[in-house]
Amino acid sequence: MSWCWRPRRGSRTRTASKSSSSTAGACGSPSGARSTLRPTMTEHAPRRRNLIEAGVLGGVASGVYLADQVTKALVVTNLPVGTRTNVVGDFVQLWHAQNRGAAFSLLQDSQVLFLVVSAVALVTIAYFYRSLHGRSLWLYAILGLVLGGTLGNLTDRIRQQYVTDFVSVGIGDVRWPTFNVADSSIVVGILSIVVLLAIFERGDAERLPRPRADRAPAPEPSQRPGSGGGGAAG
Repeated sequence: MSWCWRPRRGSRTRTASKSSSSTAGACGSPSGARSTLRPTMTEHAPRRRNLIEAGVLGGVASGVYLADQVTKALVVTNLPVGTRTNVVGDFVQLWHAQNRGAAFSLLQDSQVLFLVVSAVALVTIAYFYRSLHGRSLWLYAILGLVLGGTLGNLTDRIRQQYVTDFVSVGIGDVRWPTFNVADSSIVVGILSIVVLLAIFERGDAERLPRPRADRAPAPEPSQRPGSGGGGAAG
């Protein structure tokens, strides 16, 4: 950082005047000084934005991961496998199940496949994190839902070869497959990202200028002076 000396205000001596002019030549005018300082001040804005985006993504992902692991631990500790208990009548039940498939107990006993799918999901999240730079922070929060849910289920598969599910919704024997906090976060996050991206793309398209159908046609160019009149006079 360079420093420039400037004379005190109110100095009326000729020497101070000369010094002031020479200082202005070296340091530039006040507007020039501001222009040289402005890039230094604004160059931190992209870095600050990156930190905010990473903080939102990491904060939401950490919250989802913690909630997922804590609820699973509570179920494992207090509810034997296969046991169910009503929460809202029989519509919502806590049902301790060990899921060796995908979300909502789909595709059982495909451990290697789901590890690969989880790795692909993490790469996809990293891609979206980079490509969404500068967009709404809501997208990063929603992306955090997907990241936290993916890491939650991935932790279970690596540690115990299955995922603990405990939420069952349905009526009587007609029930949705059991799921957990991570499953819910992944599904809600993916659907929300699709919807928000569609809304943003539509908004960008509506802001583009469109040709007006009622606009009058442009007038034809007039003849140059002397081109038509001269011939008629002759």
